[in-house]
This record gives sequence, C-alpha cells and structure tokens, in this order.
Amino acid sequence: MAMLEVRDLHVQFRTDDGLVKAVDGLSFDLERGRTLGIVGESGSGKSVTSLAIMGLHRSSDKGSGTEITGQIRLDDEDLVSASAERVRQLRGSKMAMIFQDPLSALHPYYSVGAQISEAYRVHNKVSKQVARKRAIDLLGRVGIPQPTVRVDDYPHQFSGGMRQRAMIAMALSCDPELLIADEPTTALDVTVQAQILDLIVDLQAEFGSAVIIITHDLGVVAEVADDVLVMYAGRVAEHGSGGDVFLQPGHPYTWGLLSSMPRLDVARLERLRPIRGTPPSLIHVPSGCPFHPRCNYPPQVGGDRCSTEIPVLMEIGPGHRVACHLTLAKKQELWARLAPGAEAAAAAAAEETAAAEETAAADEAAADETAASAEPGENVTEVEAT
Repeated sequence: MAMLEVRDLHVQFRTDDGLVKAVDGLSFDLERGRTLGIVGESGSGKSVTSLAIMGLHRSSDKGSGTEITGQIRLDDEDLVSASAERVRQLRGSKMAMIFQDPLSALHPYYSVGAQISEAYRVHNKVSKQVARKRAIDLLGRVGIPQPTVRVDDYPHQFSGGMRQRAMIAMALSCDPELLIADEPTTALDVTVQAQILDLIVDLQAEFGSAVIIITHDLGVVAEVADDVLVMYAGRVAEHGSGGDVFLQPGHPYTWGLLSSMPRLDVARLERLRPIRGTPPSLIHVPSGCPFHPRCNYPPQVGGDRCSTEIPVLMEIGPGHRVACHLTLAKKQELWARLAPGAEAAAAAAAEETAAAEETAAADEAAADETAASAEPGENVTEVEAT
C-alpha cells in the first residue's frame, strides 16, 4: 500500500462567475522515500492539489467556499472525510509543506526561531528552551550560518535563500513523513536553487520522507523527481517515471513543454517551439480533450473525437499512462520528429547522405574516365592483332 493515495479527487470553487473546476478527477500514488514532480502551466491545478492534501482550503459554507470530493489517504487514513481537528493534528507532524513565497508565509512580527519553535511545540509537549534548541539545530542543519545568533532574527533580515531554508527547517521540525514543496526555488538564483534542491534530497534521504515537488521548471523535476505527473486543466495528461516522461513522452502537451525548454546537451538548429494559445478557463473547460484547442494533432486522430470525447488515461508502457486519442504508433512517430536534437540528427543524416552521394558520383565519374581512357588502347591492340 502506498503511503499517499489520491483517488478521483475533485476540488471546485463556487464563484459569482460560475463553478471553477480546479481539480477534476485526479488520481495518483506516492511511495515512502520517493519523489513525485507535478508540472504544468499556471492554473493547471498543481497548488490546489497540494492545498487539498494539507487540508488548507476553506470549507464550503452556504454555497460558497471549496467543495472537495474523492479520497486522499495518508497511511490508509482518509483526509477528506476527517475532521478539521484531526487534519490539524496531522499537519506539521505527519505532513508538512514548503510554501511558494517564504516572505509571505513567515510572520513579520515574530522571529524566525520563535516561529520554528511554535511549530515544534504544537505537536510536542516540550519547554520553550527545548523548542529553541531544536530550532537552532534545524537552522544549522539547513545551512544557516551562526544559527545561535540568527535564530533571533526576523524574516526581513534573511536573504531569499535563507528564508527558504528557514521554511524547510520549519517544515521538517516534526520529522514529517510527507513533504510538499510548492515552487521551492522560485525567485532564487541558479546557485541557491541548486543548494536548496540538494538540501531537500539530502534531508529526504535522512528522514525517509516522501516528497512532492510542484514546479514550472522541468530542469528541477529532471534533477530530483522519481516520477512525474503532468497536469492540464485540473486533469492528468501524463504520469510515469522521470525517464519515461522525459525520454518517451506520449502526450502533445508534454511534447510542448519539452520543446519549449532550452537544452544545453542537444544541438538545436531551429527556434524553440512554444505552445500556442493560453490555458483554458476552468469555469468553461473545453469539451472533449481540454487540450484540443491548442493541439496540432486532432487531424491525426480523425473525426471529432478530440472535441467531443474525453480521453481515458491509458497505459502505453509499464507504469506510464497518457490521456490522448492518438495511437501509440502515431505518438512514437510524432515524438521521433519533435524530440530535442531530432532536427540536428536529421540534418547530420542529410549531410552524410549528400556526402555519400557525392562520393559515389565522384567514384562513378572516375570509373567512367578510366574506362574511356582505356578504350583507345584496347582498339589499337585489336588492330595490331589483326
């Protein structure tokens, strides 16, 4: 049994404009000690999913608020049907979250150490002195210099990378089994991003936690994720291991994400190919496949299936599932043409073919010239013989 099981999760918001279907039938599993990367454009439902797991949505009241249906099972305990008090007990002790903007998530009035201590004391009956020592130890573990001094500093006195480290320390204060990191490297420079990712990986190995990384950055996912979940319009577009999704993707949306990302390890002769259009309104989700208005391949499917029929999540390989009407053979054929480096490989193959044809033509011309120069001699020999 997986540590985290999400089954047919629906998260909807009632607004004056209509019902927002932020998450629409999401299902996935996460094993202990593994990392799941959730990717997709803004508005695809990534952060809404994480907040639903953490129980941080405002409950529906008199036709307003959030409606959540489905199952979210953490160690076989359903969080959707659990009471708010029970979820609060689990939040922080068994599951924790690193929020996207640490400056907004940290309270400006309290010191960093006081906020970490408070999170620890909520779930552990210890004195303030013990909680303070725990905060100092955690700040040191996440790489904050002089933790005994910086523990009394306020969030505005920390740099962006240090605030993110402090958020990680707070999330790990009670050794949670599930850690959700929502855009943990946003607004950080590349060097600090690498340090934060290395820190999360090291702490995961130490604590044995399951980790969910939510990000727009496919490079981050490729670096740390064991499995990848691609979301579009609140639904799963593709789900599989990191190797399958990056090397043999099966959904046109995943192709678009990968084709719009620059690569340093592959020669590129053409411009990056962006995904045309914009993400759909989650109040008025397109009929059929929600990606079909932006997709280039409905003609390859034929008929009007893409605009009328919602694709089922089908397995195209062991543990690799895709929601698309294209046949497996057609997906493989199209990706072979779209894959990064395919144009360079095609150009190289064309150059090799042209060079081979040129060499063959030169050899043929040389052979003809040799034959032509040999013919008069042969004629003379024949005359002399006569």
